Amino acid sequence: MKFNFKKLVQGVLAATMLVSATLPLASVSAQDENVLRVQFDVEIASLDPNIATDGTSMEVIASIQEGLVSRDINGDYVGAAAESYDVNDEETVYTFHLRPDAVWSNGSPVTAHDFVFSWQRLGNPETAAEYSFILDTAGIVNAAAVAAGEVDPSELGVVAVDDYTLEVTLDRATPYFLSLMAFTPFFPINQEFFESTDGQFATSPETTISNGAFTLSSYTPAGATTEVVKNDTYYDPEAISLDGIRFQVIKDSQQAVLAYQTDQLDITNISGEQVMLFAQDPEFQSVQQGYMWFLSPNGEQEDFANQDFRLAFGKAFSREVITENVLKDGSMPATFFVPQGLANAPDGSDYRDFAGRDLMVSNEEEAKAHLEAAKEALGKDTFVVQLLVEDTEASINVAQSLEAQIESVLEGVDIQIEQTPKKNRLDRMRAGEFDVALTRWGPDYADPSTYLQLLTTDSNYNDSRYSNETFDADYVEIQTGELTTDPEARFAKMAEMEALALSEGAVLPVYQAGSAVLMKGNVSDILFYAVGTPRLFKYASKQ
Repeated sequence: MKFNFKKLVQGVLAATMLVSATLPLASVSAQDENVLRVQFDVEIASLDPNIATDGTSMEVIASIQEGLVSRDINGDYVGAAAESYDVNDEETVYTFHLRPDAVWSNGSPVTAHDFVFSWQRLGNPETAAEYSFILDTAGIVNAAAVAAGEVDPSELGVVAVDDYTLEVTLDRATPYFLSLMAFTPFFPINQEFFESTDGQFATSPETTISNGAFTLSSYTPAGATTEVVKNDTYYDPEAISLDGIRFQVIKDSQQAVLAYQTDQLDITNISGEQVMLFAQDPEFQSVQQGYMWFLSPNGEQEDFANQDFRLAFGKAFSREVITENVLKDGSMPATFFVPQGLANAPDGSDYRDFAGRDLMVSNEEEAKAHLEAAKEALGKDTFVVQLLVEDTEASINVAQSLEAQIESVLEGVDIQIEQTPKKNRLDRMRAGEFDVALTRWGPDYADPSTYLQLLTTDSNYNDSRYSNETFDADYVEIQTGELTTDPEARFAKMAEMEALALSEGAVLPVYQAGSAVLMKGNVSDILFYAVGTPRLFKYASKQ
């Protein structure tokens, strides 16, 4: 079967919101007239597409690079580096035909070899890429064996047939495979350029190369300001309206609003009391996100190794208090782990309706009962708990509410909040150097397994150290077993897995994020997504 990229994947548009210029024009300073100025509340962790794991980094990477597939201004998946593809009847062999006019910003052609090098590097255990699992999630032959060091990366099921033909072989039909090709870990890397950077790849404009709409012009790791400019070598320059984008890290929301009001920003996030202040402003936008925020208890820590202690925490606080009194940005209370609006079940209903919602409900009496059971099992009456959070205003405010609520319900529990930059929080969680942490996950693709995979014993992202043999066996069944050809049974099994994990306190859901933003009325065509990269700025414009 041969396909052109017109409308590659259907059924995902529910996760997309196109923000258009229907608002009255706002004043913009003469400086940077055609440069979009975007606020971040955390630093960029990495611009290496194989290494980056957070939405902030991925937004910048997606501005300067493209994969085989991207999304157009309507949110449809369309060809990017590839202009067409063939797939066999079993949907296990995809042959991508790359466009001959795509070049890197140094003038080198974008070839199939660039994808082979990138994907083999992603899977190579020496790279230690946390997203190496995504190759196996996509179903690529030998991905798991490569990641485990059992076979050489050259055995990965991806081959450059010639410079402009890429063949990918899957060990099973993967319904969401094509949409994954728009995800940053699958972006290409030019091997010759990579090797010329002497281990400093993607740490500066000089060591970064682009095949996307923009090129990197200013960047230092963990710096406050990052700038990109229009890429003159891009194959479709007419589609790019902006001269560039400036990404500015401002963690304090009051400072961010001040910068917005004084025309130093074109778009900024707001939260808490600011949402109430600006809710009627014509430049206010509210966007539902796919991010799930949750408490991750460290199952290897003495107290949180106890299931009753974990469940006491999960039931001791009101999620409504956090969303309605603290955040006030459209976030919704979460008594579940897989977000609403992620995927539809075979019967057409939202997975959340199919699987049920109230899997971990706030209940003070049950929380107290679990705590008493934990005290008896652990032989202690008092607990000092370090709550690890990133140093953003919203996270700190949520953590303070959790501290007050939980301490008021659980007698003998003393919570101490520890603030740290996001990158340090992630590093500490990966190393197991924490008691419990407030963290989040954004979906990589539109299927509940993108969340369930976090809780498999060997997952790179299993920060809670949760391990359940039944859960692990069920995950194999929904991903590679007989259930892959039975959608009804597969979704029923995923619902069962989610309920099992929450019944054991593997994670403690807090809220599904909403995003409240202020955006200048002369800005249009920023795409917001609930799946994959959170925002795409490629088509954005300033009138």
